[in-house]
Order: sequence, then C-alpha cells, then structure tokens
Amino acid sequence: MYTAIKVTVKGKVQGVGFRPFIYQLSKKYHLNGTVQNNLNGVIILAEGEEGQLGNMVDEIKRNPPKLAKITEITIHPAPLAHYKEFTIIPSRENGRAVPWIPADAGICEQCLEEMMDPSNRRYHYPFINCTQCGPRYTIINRLPYDRPYTTMKDFPMCPDCQVEYEDPLNRRHHAQPICCPDCGPTLSLHNQGGESLAEDQSAITRTIDLIKQGHIVAIKGIGGFHLACDAYQGWAVDRLRLRKKRPQKPLAVMVKSLEAARGLCHISRIEEDILMSPEMPIVILRSKGGDGLPPTISPGLSTLGVMLPYTPLHHLLFNDHRLDCIVMTSANPSGHPILYKDEHLKHVRNMCDYTLTHNRRIDFPIDDSVVQCDGEHPLFVRRARGYVPEPLKTTSDVDRMIALGGNQKNTFSVGSGDTIVMSPHVGDLENEEMISSFDYQLRHYKEYLGVNEIRTVVDKHPLYASPSIAKKLKGKTISVQHHHAHHVSCMEDNGLNEPCAGIILDGTGYGEDGNIWGFEFLYGDAQSYERLAHLTYTPLPGGEKAVKEPWRNAVGMLLYYWPESGKELCMKLFPERVKEIKIMDQMIVHQINTPMAGTCGRLFDAVSAILGICQVSTYEGEAAIKLSDYMNRTKLESTGETYSFHVIRSSPNQFQLDLSPMIDEIIQDKFQQPITAIAQKFHTTLVSCCIQMVLELFRNRPELNRTVVLSGGSFQNVFLAREIRQGLQKEGVNVYTHRNVPCHDGGLSLGQIIIAAHTLEGR
Repeated sequence: MYTAIKVTVKGKVQGVGFRPFIYQLSKKYHLNGTVQNNLNGVIILAEGEEGQLGNMVDEIKRNPPKLAKITEITIHPAPLAHYKEFTIIPSRENGRAVPWIPADAGICEQCLEEMMDPSNRRYHYPFINCTQCGPRYTIINRLPYDRPYTTMKDFPMCPDCQVEYEDPLNRRHHAQPICCPDCGPTLSLHNQGGESLAEDQSAITRTIDLIKQGHIVAIKGIGGFHLACDAYQGWAVDRLRLRKKRPQKPLAVMVKSLEAARGLCHISRIEEDILMSPEMPIVILRSKGGDGLPPTISPGLSTLGVMLPYTPLHHLLFNDHRLDCIVMTSANPSGHPILYKDEHLKHVRNMCDYTLTHNRRIDFPIDDSVVQCDGEHPLFVRRARGYVPEPLKTTSDVDRMIALGGNQKNTFSVGSGDTIVMSPHVGDLENEEMISSFDYQLRHYKEYLGVNEIRTVVDKHPLYASPSIAKKLKGKTISVQHHHAHHVSCMEDNGLNEPCAGIILDGTGYGEDGNIWGFEFLYGDAQSYERLAHLTYTPLPGGEKAVKEPWRNAVGMLLYYWPESGKELCMKLFPERVKEIKIMDQMIVHQINTPMAGTCGRLFDAVSAILGICQVSTYEGEAAIKLSDYMNRTKLESTGETYSFHVIRSSPNQFQLDLSPMIDEIIQDKFQQPITAIAQKFHTTLVSCCIQMVLELFRNRPELNRTVVLSGGSFQNVFLAREIRQGLQKEGVNVYTHRNVPCHDGGLSLGQIIIAAHTLEGR
C-alpha cells in the first residue's frame, strides 16, 4: 500500500549528518519526500510502500549516525503529496522545542585516513572535517546550525567543496565547517614579537622542532589556546608552570596513541572507551610510574590526566614520531578565563615562546572535559568540550529560569519549558575577568535559547558573586541553600522525585544557622529538606585563610577539642608556627574572625596537614586530593579497622558526628605508623561513620524512604563514593550517585533550578 507519513525526530540530530543519513535511507527503501531541519529537530515527509516506510523508521531507531542522540520520534499519517523524488530542503527557523546545539567532536577515523593519504586533496590539512567530526559549538553564532551562522562564513567554499557539500550521498553533505587547503583556514607560526616565521605544513614542522628544543608553544585549538611543551623535559615543564602561575596543580598530557597511553598508565576497558569516544576528554588514569615523565607534571599524585589527539592538527604534531607526549594545558594564568580570541594573543605571548595559530575565529570558548572512572561508570570532573551543551529533560516547569550556580567550578543552568541547558565549566568566580566571562557566556545562552528570565536562582551565601550578578538580570531572585541544591542535583541526575536521604560531603557551604556546612545528612526533595545530622563544628581561624592554609584547620580543631593540651600538640606538629599558634589560640578564645565549620573538605585538610602531606594549598582541594591519592598507591588491605568516633543525639530528631577521637588517634599514629596505613584507616573510618549514621537515622525514623543520594565535591574521591555506596547497598538501601553532571559545585545549578521551580509551584 502506497502511503505517506510525517516523522519528527528530536534530540542531537543537527550537525551530525542526520539529513544525509535520511536521504540515503530514502534511496535504500525507494521513498520520495523531503527532510528538513527546524528548531524542533528534523522533519521528514516520506511517501512509499507501507513496509518500506516502516523499514526506514526502524533503521532510524536502530542505527542513527554515530554522533546523533535521539530523544524522541513521533510518527503521524500525512496526506499524499506525490513527490517525484526525495530532497533535502533548507532549514527553517521555527519550532518551539529547545534546540539541541551540536557539540565539538574529535576527528573521525575516515577523516584521519584521508588526512594521511598522499593522494587525497586534504593530505596533511589540519582543518579536515565531515558530518561526524570537527568544530561545532565553538564556531556557532546563532541557530539553526547552518554555515552562514558560523565563523566558517569567513571562508567561501571552493568549487570542489561546494560539490561535496551539495551531494546528498557524500559524507560531507551539509557539513557546515567543510573546507580544504584551497578555501579553508590556514596556520601560521609566530615568535613572541608577533613576527611570522612559517605557515601551514612548514609551521607544523617548525613547531615540532621548537617543542623538541624545550620551548613552550601556544597552540590555538577548537575552544581556545593551549600551552604545549615536551612532557619529558622537566625544565620546560617548570618554565611553563612558572609562566602560568600554577606551581602544583596537575598538568594534563596529550599522548600520540592509545598504545603510548598504555605505556604510561593502567587503562581499563571503560577508560579506553572514554579516551576513544567522539568527545575525547582528558581521563584521569593511574600512572605506572618509572616512565621518564618528570614528577612535576602531577606533583604528589599517582594519577595522570591523559588525552589523545582530538583535532587534525594534534595528529600532525605527532606524525613524524619525534614527539610522544606533550603537556597540553589551557593558555591562561591560573584563576583567569581561557584565552581564545586573536586580540588575546598579547596575553598568550607572556606565557610562551612561540604561537601556532590559525585564522578560524572561535566564537565560544570551551575547556577540555575531564573524566574519571569509578570502576563501573565515568564521572565528570569537568563537563565541557564534547559533552556541552546537551539539554536535560525534566518533569519540573523551569521555563525562563536561570540558576547561577556557585562560586567554585561554576556552571549555570538555563530553563526553557521542560528542558534545562547547563553551561560548560566556567571556573571560579573570584575576579572581574572570570565574572565578565560568566556574563558573556550567559548572554550567549540566553540568545541561543530565546530566554528572557523571570526568575534568577542564587546560592544563599551572601559573599558569592551570584547575588550581585543577579541584580543585573531581570525578574525576582530566589536563594537556595547550598547542600539542598547538591541533594536535589543528584536526585534530578537520577530521575528521582520522591523524598530521600542524602549524604552531602563538600568543602564549604553557607548554612541556615550561619555556620559553614559541608558534612551533611539531609532528607527531603525539591520542595523542602530537613537536616538530620552533621559533623560537629570546629573553628576556622582566619576564615578564608584557613581554607588556603590547611594547617590552620588542624590547629583550630586541636585547640577547640583540647583547650589545655591542644596548644602543645599544635607546637609539636607545626614547630615553625609557634608564634601564629599563640595568636590563633586567642582568636578562638575571643571568637575573632573564627567562623565555625563542620565540613568534609576541612576535615581532609586538617588530616592532610597533621600528616605533613600538605600544609598550604596552592590550588583548590590540594590537601584533600593529595591525601586521597594515598588510596591509589598500594593494594588496599580490607581489614575493616577504623578509628574511634561518636554518634551523638543532639535532639530527638537530630544527630551529630564527633570525630575528635579519630583526630587524637591519628596524631598518635603519625609518630608510629606509615602515612599510607593512616590514610587508609582514615578513609575506612569515614565510610564506616557515614554508613552507621544513615542506619541510625533510619532506625530513629523508620518511616523514611530508604533511598540515599551521594553528592558534594568530596565524592570525587572514588574510594569514598564506592565504599559508602556498596556498604549501604548491603544494608538494603538504594543508593544513587551522579552520572550526567559533576558531584561538586559544577552540578549545583541543576539542583538550584529544580528547587526554584518547586518553590514557585508551592507558592
């Protein structure tokens, strides 16, 4: 029976070769009609034999293009229009659904083969791409995703590219960044003074020479400039750190192949899949050691952030086999936004010896994504290139809401209808440059999505940047408690709506009682929450200064827990700080600039300082990260031995966790036991006390739903997350961890926007 249907396909279906795919199916199944993009997705009008139409729909569902991600397919009968052929027709700028902005994708195998083929017209061309790979998000001015709305409009297609672009059977059909050496972007190498030294292939060859000679070269990539140097030359790494003002924070490396990565690190099958995925993020791997890499790449850690070449240019840098592994880190001073515009070159040149740049504009900057694996699942450390911006469907009405996130590892979320679009990692909003970058990206998203906000959601912390940013935006402001947002972020990440318990472990969050929270046992949902238990408070002498100097945390705890003997203990542990300890003692007694805090991050800081691992942090979380790393260094012995702690009932329905006995025992062990053994016992104690506290809460309140979510930055510690999850599951508790957004403050805006939606609904 000859009939007609209208098929609407929604999801990630633009910029992924979807229309050519449909065209090829029309030929395969002898169908006539049209296929077209609009802001709703892809619209297919197809006529043919009923069985063949069914075959087409079945293949769309089973075997879409590699980069596509279908979220919805609707099929309706349509009147016969008696089309003579099947055609791809121009995009329409209509539709009411939230548009799916295509993400940048690493180079595909077919393009890589062509680039290495001397007979191919794109041989060694560093901007080769097709519908399955290349820049997307970073070059788009506006939607729909068509070449005139990208920075590729600066490069008119040559006749050969035009033929490929217009041929529905060609894999570059409607590949918007399509180009070749005759019509596309070009490379140029410059010295610090801006003088041009070489172009195109000779620029690549000279760059390899310079890196091998120990020079630092800034390389313009997809989302901004990177600083690159030979990872095996320690003095070059040291110079890069000095210029970037990044003394200790780990540096990522790019290796030429998966085999080279295996030479450096232990790689599981899941980690291999992530490394080789179209997103091609940095993956945090366990280093094998003894590989010749200088320890200054990842100081004090047994892990290494590794990525594979994801652009054609990267592959060409490794092509002549003189380079095996290069440091590849974003070209910006620490704490400042990524540099990506040509006018930024004057700042870039302050950090490098040479610049390898190109003349394709970047409209939207983006960092490399960072992922780690918990043994079963990938976990986001930084959600950015390749993964952003992927719309998240919700059952909440988030229309025209904007959530501004937190101050650290910031992301924001924009709501449109029943869809949330989260920004990529922005960074820490600690200076005007970062706030300006935040403003620019937020403005861009509002234009993309056509959103004029009616509500702006911020963290309750009065000193965060978000409340002042919100004053510049339209509509009313809703404030959300930090840990409630973490709790709901994990619930939303897992599609949970019923009230549940949450263990929220992080560094800092403004509490409802004016103290600093961060070791919380909550119960609730997006409408409300109840604080069931928390870590006992101890003083932070110097406030923010104690966050950057972990030894102050330790001193604060010791002087508070043991007013008489604590001072002597402090002087024994930190003999070079005697004068400061006496001052801090008086600060605590007289409560001068000494906020009270009960957070997991500060607990890690204190133990790290006591054990001599890290007394002053040069980057956020350094003390905790270096202490956690001891769990990777030896095969863990499951002794189950823990330090002492107390679970205290402070009221009929609230408990406190007192870890002072553990601190006392750790200090005793410091002078008798190896650090690795102490670190393992400390971690095991935290797992045990969290499990015991949850079970005590459920015993006290048997009516509570026996479901727990785990959120907060401390759950980047894979051991804590895995062991607490497995321990609670053995007790019959349902446990959920983050999957699609980071557990740290990078996921905060998701929880904020959901809570705000329910707050308004409740009103």
